[in-house]
Amino acid sequence: MKQLVNETQLRVFLCHSSSDKPQVRELYKRLRDDGFRPWLDAEDLLPGQDWQLEIRRAIKRSGVVVVCLSRSSITKAGFAQREIRMALDVAYDQPDGAVFMIPLKLEECDIPDRLNQWHWVKLFEENGYEMLTRALRCRAETLRAD
Repeated sequence: MKQLVNETQLRVFLCHSSSDKPQVRELYKRLRDDGFRPWLDAEDLLPGQDWQLEIRRAIKRSGVVVVCLSRSSITKAGFAQREIRMALDVAYDQPDGAVFMIPLKLEECDIPDRLNQWHWVKLFEENGYEMLTRALRCRAETLRAD
């Protein structure tokens, strides 16, 4: 699967809970404006598409999965939990040390056990967005080198 659209655009899947949609939509716009190719259901799903199939495809095609976490999302049951499991399946196929899963805290919250092996970023801190984009650029460079 092609994970880079061209030499500069890294596909970034934004996994999130519906309760966090406003913050995630802002992140989507910011990433898009900075040259990445984020994927967000509210922006990229078309009417009539099988949304579960399209989400699975988007995860598999992504170079990175950013798991957006909040106090409500980590305790909420629903499709976001299934998305995390799908992303984990893809993550375990990545080479050791690859930046693929990025837990992103939208606010101070715990990291679910199944994600705590990866270092997280706190978007709400002063340099949080910068740290995220550094990780994304690192991944993009790695994929270009392959």
